[in-house]
Amino acid sequence: MELELRHLRVLCAIADAGSLGRAASELGYSQPAMSTQLRRIERYFGEPLFDRRISGVELTPYGVGVLAQARDVLTRADAIGRGPVESVTRMRMPLRLAATNSPVLSGMVVRLRSRLPDLALTVSSVYPSSEIVQLLEDGEVDAAIAADYPGLELVHSAAVAHRGIVTEPSFVALPARHRLKHCMEVGLADLADDAWFLTPDDGAGWPGVFYAACESAGFTPAAVHEFLGDQLQLQNMIAEGLGVSVVQATLRPVSGVLIKPLNGTPLWCRYVLAWRRDSLADEVADTLVGSATAAYRDLLAQSPHLRRWASRTWGVGPRDKA
Repeated sequence: MELELRHLRVLCAIADAGSLGRAASELGYSQPAMSTQLRRIERYFGEPLFDRRISGVELTPYGVGVLAQARDVLTRADAIGRGPVESVTRMRMPLRLAATNSPVLSGMVVRLRSRLPDLALTVSSVYPSSEIVQLLEDGEVDAAIAADYPGLELVHSAAVAHRGIVTEPSFVALPARHRLKHCMEVGLADLADDAWFLTPDDGAGWPGVFYAACESAGFTPAAVHEFLGDQLQLQNMIAEGLGVSVVQATLRPVSGVLIKPLNGTPLWCRYVLAWRRDSLADEVADTLVGSATAAYRDLLAQSPHLRRWASRTWGVGPRDKA
C-alpha cells in the first residue's frame, strides 16, 4: 500500500472522534470498512497507532507522533495555492487562549510565537474544563486546552470545534523512600492507607474517575488533601512523605520523588484543543493543533518513566516514539 493523503485524513478523523464508529459516520464509511482501512494503515507503519478499548480508541505513544506528522502534512497540502498563513494574521486580531492544567501549554505557546509571529496571543489559566467550554460558548475566549476522560467526553454546541491532542495514562508520584519504591508498577489498592493530594473538581469528571477507580480496587482513600497550586510545592510535600498524588505521566520528578505507572492503568486523561469556529481560520486552528501535539512529543521524549511504560505495554521503543 502507498500512503496517501486520504489515509492521513482517516487517522485524524479517528483520533478526533475517539471511536471507529463515529469516524466512519463522519467520513461516510461503514464501520467494517473503517476498521479494515485502519488495519492496512497500521500494517504500513508496522506499529499499532491506536489502543482499542471498550470506550473507543486511544492513540498509542507511537500513534501520537504519527498523528502530529500527519496533521502537519495535511496542513501543508491544504495550504498549497492558498497563500501563507501570515495573510490570516495581519489584522493583529488577538487570539485569546484559555488553558487548564496541561503540560503542553508552554511548548505550544513557544511554537505559536514562532510559527505565527503576527498573532497577538493572550493566555488565561482556567482550571475547570466545564468553565472553559462555557467561555468558548459565550465568545469570551477564542481557543482553549481542556481535559476530559474516557466515557465523559466534553459536550459543546456546534459553534465550537475540538480535536484531541493526546490521551495519556495517569501515573502516581511517591516519596523516594516509599515502601513501594522498588516496584515497577504500583497497584492502586496498595496505596489504600496513604494520604492523597488531589486537585479539586474540574467539572469534566475529576476527581470522580479517581474515586470510581479506588472503589473498583476495593477501598476508599484514608485521607485526601485538596491541592491546586505550584507543582514544585506539591512535589516537595510528597518528597517529605506527606502523601502521594495522581500526576500527569510526563511530570519530571524532583529529587526525593518517584513517578510510577499504576498497575492495570485504571486512570486516563485526554487533552483537547477546542476553538470557536467563527473566531479561528482553518489555518490558525491547524497550527494550534500541530503546535500542541509537537509540544507533547517533546515532553514524551523527556519522560523516561513514560517511555519505559510504553515499551513494556506496547513494545514501542524510545526511538519509535520520538
